[in-house]
Amino acid sequence: MDPKLQPDDLLTGVCFASGGSGYIPMTPTYLNVIPMLHQLTYFQHYIARVKKLVGQEKGDQIITNGLAIVFAGSNDMGITYYGPGAQWVKDDIYSFTSNMVESATSFAMQLYGYGARHIGVAGMTPLGCIPAQRTLKGGPHRKCAQDVNYAVQIFNTKLSIALDHLAKTLPDSKLVFMDIYSPFSQILENPADYGFEVINRGCCGTGLVETGPLCNQETSTVCRNISAYLYWDSFHPSQRLYEILTKILVKKYIPLLF
Repeated sequence: MDPKLQPDDLLTGVCFASGGSGYIPMTPTYLNVIPMLHQLTYFQHYIARVKKLVGQEKGDQIITNGLAIVFAGSNDMGITYYGPGAQWVKDDIYSFTSNMVESATSFAMQLYGYGARHIGVAGMTPLGCIPAQRTLKGGPHRKCAQDVNYAVQIFNTKLSIALDHLAKTLPDSKLVFMDIYSPFSQILENPADYGFEVINRGCCGTGLVETGPLCNQETSTVCRNISAYLYWDSFHPSQRLYEILTKILVKKYIPLLF
């Protein structure tokens, strides 16, 4: 963890996420980011620092009463399976998603083992509708890649069932699967209701393929009205979409997590 973190930061919440990581061990290697198992190690370091600040009893209370949220999977599917990793050549989607779910449930169990009791694990969004997938697999009209969305739904269904079963074996836990696919799909189907005008390309550059470092002020233009765009680049949603989805998820799932 960043040694510059202040005590108040530690006591109110810390993010361990590393963009580009995923449940499948090989996923973070493609973008040279922090594996999820290493993030668990950072969580252990965090717990130790919190207890050093406030003592064992108060530290245990903070961890037990805190909320752990897990968002992962898109890079496993978009990069490792369908992208450069090309695991679709080796594994069918049923085997691959089973491996993802096994890793996800193991991650949740380890969080529980470290003291977390309120754990929300999000499913995946309609990945087949991101601009990059529309460009690569959506044909001349750049429609959503239905095979990718089908794969996502397989994963979401398996994960929901697995977490439900796991929750029954973990005493005093609130382990909840958070469905993000449905509200995201609702926005895709009715974008005007949410103030969006462009849903099939990103705000950055052409909006068709650029993502990450390809979106920069030296090589890319940026749309004038980003709030009208569902996606920032060809892979990532815009901040406004994240804000809308966050409000939906908080309203629905916080009561279930506490």
